[in-house]
Amino acid sequence: MKLFKKIKEKRKENVLQLVEKTHLLKRYFLLVIAVGIYAVAYNLFFYKNNIVYGGASGISIITQNLIEPSVMIFILNVFFLVLSFFLLGKKQTLDSIVGSLLYPIFVKLTANIGNYIVIDNSDLLLITIIGGVCVGFASGIVFKSGFTTGGTDILNQIVSKCFKVSIGTSMLMTDGLIVLAGGFFFGWTRVLYALIVLYIINIMVDKVVLGISGSKAIYITTDADDEVCNYLLNELKLGITLLETRGGYTNKKDQIIMCVVPTIDYFKVSEGIEQIDPKAVVLVTDAYQTSGTYRGNTRTNR
Repeated sequence: MKLFKKIKEKRKENVLQLVEKTHLLKRYFLLVIAVGIYAVAYNLFFYKNNIVYGGASGISIITQNLIEPSVMIFILNVFFLVLSFFLLGKKQTLDSIVGSLLYPIFVKLTANIGNYIVIDNSDLLLITIIGGVCVGFASGIVFKSGFTTGGTDILNQIVSKCFKVSIGTSMLMTDGLIVLAGGFFFGWTRVLYALIVLYIINIMVDKVVLGISGSKAIYITTDADDEVCNYLLNELKLGITLLETRGGYTNKKDQIIMCVVPTIDYFKVSEGIEQIDPKAVVLVTDAYQTSGTYRGNTRTNR
């Protein structure tokens, strides 16, 4: 048993190493592009308008009269990298080094971009939306490539580990404090714009990392199993999987019909099931990735 367990663990390590090494050059190329977009958005939309949306970038906006933003970001990133090495370990720190050093360099290189791309800053709502989309898109690419830009991304992991809270809670604690500090310096209206930015960033990161759903995964519980299966298989030409289940209250054995359908054809499935069994229970979720060969009409034991 111990030998089998060691072989299984070794296989997992090999798969992980293969994943990390695959398209390494492509990952670094995407990282550079994403950090460049991030820096341009910072200088073009947020720094000039004093919108503090959290992170080391937000702190650099607050302290802009004391120290140059790129220098402040660099100091903070190096400080957090040192903390990460001692508190999170060598491996997690290595994934943050490149982004942590590249970002302040790109902020410095793009500091004068406003002289070449002139934008009317009178409409702060538009500035906020476009800036949030750019930063969210760039952050999503960075995360999808397996890196971070350092800063409070590292601090969030440290807070999560030390205080035993989720990453989401730690982000709320750290970025929330930075955004509130920005309110004291630049007014509370700026805080409202910062909240919009954070909301847009979260949405964009999810869209970039997970992708835009082009399919729906549908789970159907019905008393007319044969009719529904026949409709999905023969009329709509969809693959289906039958999942054996047991009711939690009744302890009765049953089955769930599962199928993946293109979003554009979802209405055919829903309306067809409604016609066959109006009392059918239908659960619909987004299917972000449906790769490989789908084997329809299979049965999976649960």
